[in-house]
Amino acid sequence: MRKKYTMTVLAIMLAASMTLTACSTSKDNNTTSPGNQTGGQQNQGGGSAGGQTTDDPLQQALNGQFKGKKVTMFGPFTDADEVKFNNAIKDFEQKTGIDIAYEGSKEFEATISVRVNGGNAPDIADFPQPGLLKGFAKQGKVVDVKSFLTDDYLNKQYNQSWLDMAKMPGKSGDIMGGVWARSSVKSLVWYNKKAFDAAGYQIPKTWDDMMKLTEQIAKDGDPAWSIGIESGAATGWPATDWVEDIMLRTTSPENYDKWVAGELPFTDPIVKNAVKKMSDIWFNDDYVYGGRKSIVTTSFGDAVKPLFTNPPKAWLHRQAGFITSFFPEGLTTADFDWFPLPPIDPKYGDPALISGDIYAMFNDRPEVRAVMEFFTTADSLKTWIQSGGVTPPMNGADPSWYANDQERRMADFLKTATTIRFDGSDMMPGSVGAGTFWKGMTDYVSGTVNLDQAMQEIQAGWNQK
Repeated sequence: MRKKYTMTVLAIMLAASMTLTACSTSKDNNTTSPGNQTGGQQNQGGGSAGGQTTDDPLQQALNGQFKGKKVTMFGPFTDADEVKFNNAIKDFEQKTGIDIAYEGSKEFEATISVRVNGGNAPDIADFPQPGLLKGFAKQGKVVDVKSFLTDDYLNKQYNQSWLDMAKMPGKSGDIMGGVWARSSVKSLVWYNKKAFDAAGYQIPKTWDDMMKLTEQIAKDGDPAWSIGIESGAATGWPATDWVEDIMLRTTSPENYDKWVAGELPFTDPIVKNAVKKMSDIWFNDDYVYGGRKSIVTTSFGDAVKPLFTNPPKAWLHRQAGFITSFFPEGLTTADFDWFPLPPIDPKYGDPALISGDIYAMFNDRPEVRAVMEFFTTADSLKTWIQSGGVTPPMNGADPSWYANDQERRMADFLKTATTIRFDGSDMMPGSVGAGTFWKGMTDYVSGTVNLDQAMQEIQAGWNQK
């Protein structure tokens, strides 16, 4: 592996010379792992005051200058995810001697507020909901990432959409509230590859193509879509994902941001238009397995299964990459595939809806800066990528790391997406995003309320925050 080779070279260089400022000026715009941050690349990273090699915290860490230091970290990774996280940081800990003491909690959202407000903040916290982080940023409790990482460096690590999503109001102006460290692609339509190919169906490139395919499948005797939004107390969330994806395809990213911020109401025609687009599929009983009435009572995890009966009972299912965990046992990547939810209006291109984890820094010490910089590198996710289920938000991941071609294509999709935006309901206050948005969409799909009533019901959540 090129990165491993480069790391070896680095070790030799460090042993041979303590004068790192004599580094080369070689360029590598996309490969920014700790192992290759020698040479010109290191001047792109830490050391915002001028990028001097010896001021770069990550480089200092690799030099062993923080050996024996501990960096505490708190987040929602538990069980298998915690194991994957600890495996991903193991190599860094061994090379630097820094102990990243991770503590995972299933009550992260409630506990982090208690800890931060009680003066017991971890050095770094992992936020799967950026909306929660924004509150701490506004209170001035979060360290601005740009206080130690330069714009040039960050622009090489992430595409602009990721940087935009990390920007948030601070106590004295906008700050970059954290670094993106793990993501999941949501804008995916899954299908039974063998049956799909055998039927002669073609991957749709536009929304109109997809609607024609939907109609064709109906004429062939099957409903095209299998949809379920039942999820216990969280029933309705899959419907919010659909609306968010369609919003990105029917209006500007700026309007999407206003909507998420509460500045564009749910009752606005822009939002209602997105819901109507969804309804064109969801409310047509010829298009949905079990018909509209089944959507609310079908578990989101079970909804994909009709694609894999023999013959299929339905043919298409929109869901994030995690849904493969709910596929029937025994399937291989030869049995299924995905395509991006197609664009609707060409001027908005091919957007991608994502979820992800943003790591924020609460205590400013050199070794914490080094760990934060490490998390901007693809190497910080290498073993996790290899085990599957993760799409790196940063550049530099070696294509050979991915568990299969489908995950590799998800990463390419993110890399080339016209616009990337975070799950809107996760960004909204809980009273809306995990409250009236879920319930209002459920009521609308079940037929309890009409479109106008549903939008009014959802909008009312903003008054409860």
